[in-house]
Amino acid sequence: MARTARALVHALQALVALVFAAGVATRNPSVAVNALLGLLVTFVPNALERDHGVVLGPLPALWVTLAVFLHSVGMLGLYDSVVWWDHLTHTFSAGVVAGAAYAVVHAVDLHTDAIYLPSPFVGVLLVVVTLGFGVLWETAEFVARDLATLLGFRPVLVVYGVEDAIVDLAYDALGGLLVAWFGTARLDRISREIEGRLQGR
Repeated sequence: MARTARALVHALQALVALVFAAGVATRNPSVAVNALLGLLVTFVPNALERDHGVVLGPLPALWVTLAVFLHSVGMLGLYDSVVWWDHLTHTFSAGVVAGAAYAVVHAVDLHTDAIYLPSPFVGVLLVVVTLGFGVLWETAEFVARDLATLLGFRPVLVVYGVEDAIVDLAYDALGGLLVAWFGTARLDRISREIEGRLQGR
């Protein structure tokens, strides 16, 4: 299972690299920049393991890489041609944010007796944090578009309007809820890895 997951991560990274190459070849900065930045994000799990000793395992790395792949491929035109593609990518990306938030928050909860976070509160917190990151992302899209237009460049992020941003936030919330309901048990090991680093182990 672990070997298969790692192989899929490498395959998806290669495909994202191809999307970057396609963006460069077609002189499309939106495709190239999003693919390049996304590709860098896919190496974060390995960096955490190598530099900080936090072993995430292959499945979280696959989750992150799949979210990046879906977004990168979407920039090739699927966001415009497939109605539900944006919903899919927001749900996956929000799940990544919620998973990271849970791992860190639960690690702190394990680390100190001064903080007690009951399960219902953690679920609400995950949705709130995920929505917070969603608002920051939507704001960044609008700012990046307006700044690029002001400077005479082609925007690297696609903005469809306020109504679309609200729908995106709804799917961000869905991603947070899915992690709160189904994913926390699978993230406990990672929380304990982080707590071990906090303890200096």
